[in-house]
Amino acid sequence: MLEEMRIRSLGVIDDAVVELSPGFTAVTGETGAGKTMVVTSLGLLLGGRADPALVRIGAKSAVVEGRISVGPQAPAAVRAEEAGAELDDGALLISRTLSAEGRSRAHVGGRSVPVGLLAELADDLVAVHGQTDQQGLLRPARQRQALDRYAGDTVAVPLAKYTAAHRRLRAVATELDELTTRARERSQEADLLRFGLDEIAAAEPQPGEDTDLAAEAERLGHAEALASAATLAHAALAGNPEDPEGVDATTLVAGAHRALEAVRSHDRELAGLAERIGEIGILMADVAGELAGYADGLDADPLRLAAVEERRAALNHLTRKYGQDIAAVLAWAEESAARLSELDGDDDRIGELTAERDALRTELGELAQTLTDARTESAKHFADAVTAELAELAMPHARVTVEIRQTEVAEDADGIEVGGRTVAYGPAGADEVELLLAPHPGAPPRPIAKGASGGELSRVMLAVEVVFAGSDPVPTYLFDEVDAGVGGKAAVEVGRRLARLAKSAQVVVVTHLPQVAAFADRQLLVAKTNDGSVTRSGVTVLEGEERVRELSRMLAGQEDSETARAHAEELLETARTGN
Repeated sequence: MLEEMRIRSLGVIDDAVVELSPGFTAVTGETGAGKTMVVTSLGLLLGGRADPALVRIGAKSAVVEGRISVGPQAPAAVRAEEAGAELDDGALLISRTLSAEGRSRAHVGGRSVPVGLLAELADDLVAVHGQTDQQGLLRPARQRQALDRYAGDTVAVPLAKYTAAHRRLRAVATELDELTTRARERSQEADLLRFGLDEIAAAEPQPGEDTDLAAEAERLGHAEALASAATLAHAALAGNPEDPEGVDATTLVAGAHRALEAVRSHDRELAGLAERIGEIGILMADVAGELAGYADGLDADPLRLAAVEERRAALNHLTRKYGQDIAAVLAWAEESAARLSELDGDDDRIGELTAERDALRTELGELAQTLTDARTESAKHFADAVTAELAELAMPHARVTVEIRQTEVAEDADGIEVGGRTVAYGPAGADEVELLLAPHPGAPPRPIAKGASGGELSRVMLAVEVVFAGSDPVPTYLFDEVDAGVGGKAAVEVGRRLARLAKSAQVVVVTHLPQVAAFADRQLLVAKTNDGSVTRSGVTVLEGEERVRELSRMLAGQEDSETARAHAEELLETARTGN
């Protein structure tokens, strides 16, 4: 139950406290006095959209604080404690701050929380019904949502299955459409990949082959120069057999080594040098041997060179088209083979998706029929309950019905089969739901948007909301001028019905009708001061003579009119006795 709200710097309200109590509370006041700010404040506490234009001119921010009593095991209390909030003597303290720059902050139980948490808590704490909700209920989509909400799990369970299947069908249809509409492009891509892979397979390139062939071509192209250099180097190291008088490096090093070996025993340092010269001699002999082998094994065959160049040309053809080197060409081939496999599998995938799509449509048709049956059953109870409420609201002969229909489409169109017909469908099924009203016997049922006057529409909507209150109870209900367009006896019945609802829940009504306000257990007056603002003293509880004066003002615009006062006292007596 909402116990108290404090509002600061919001709209015309400077600083005011709204104290509420169990039962039926009516909020009244002159037009423009700020009654709707009470509704706006509660909306902010419940996670509603924060409009910086609501901040009072000259103020840096607006603040709304509320105290809502909850049971320790109530879902709202449990959710708040999960977010780190603490209860204050069995109550949740909620605050919302809105800066003039548009920033918004929320606190629950002393803990800063996301604004979204307020909306979560609101579902279990307060139901707000206003003229905006009435206009929304005129739309068939909202009427379907209202019927589903009334039906509860009877519709919610099959609807959840239907929604999941519908979501999967949309995904399958999207993928299938992409595969079929891009079939030509994908076929062309597959042909190009296949051609490239065939070209690479015919060449059979090996990893690193391009590098090896480049080195071989370089060697073969300079074979004579390489052989001559190796021969000269070998002769310099090991001597030339054709020049027995020539001096070679190996002979000279060997002579140096023998000279040192002869005296090495006399000096350790010279002995070390002798060893190093010996090692040089061995190394030179090895190099000379390898040079001889290199010169003998060097192939200067021009036919081999031609074959190498031809192979290199073939590999260069691949690298120009598929990669900067053979390693890149082989990587392209691996990736392309995987892509080609995917493209070649499109026909199979199209077949699989088509089968799945048809199966899902069949499943959706069955689930849609289940939804239609559940809605039809609930619609009868819903219509009977609203009709009964209208009888309590001075419309004893009115009759509300709920029409549930589907729209047929051509068999080749995007539809599902329900009841042997191909019908349009959407995320919530194939049903179109519309509330119809017959205001009196003999009148044909017509959509409530067309078949009801302003006063009748308000009562129909109030009846719908009261039915919701019975099927989806919350501790507090706030009605914002849902009695618009109602007057006379009908207004009295509206007040009486709200008072009856208040026996099982807290009901707060912002109203301009004295017939409604008279039935309230408590009446709050919102009044401006001379400077046009609502201050702490501007929201007062009316009792006794003050309440009679306010009801007189609401009746005749004259607080001191004897006739209006008598009528006001009569209204209060009617409300008290229930007559």
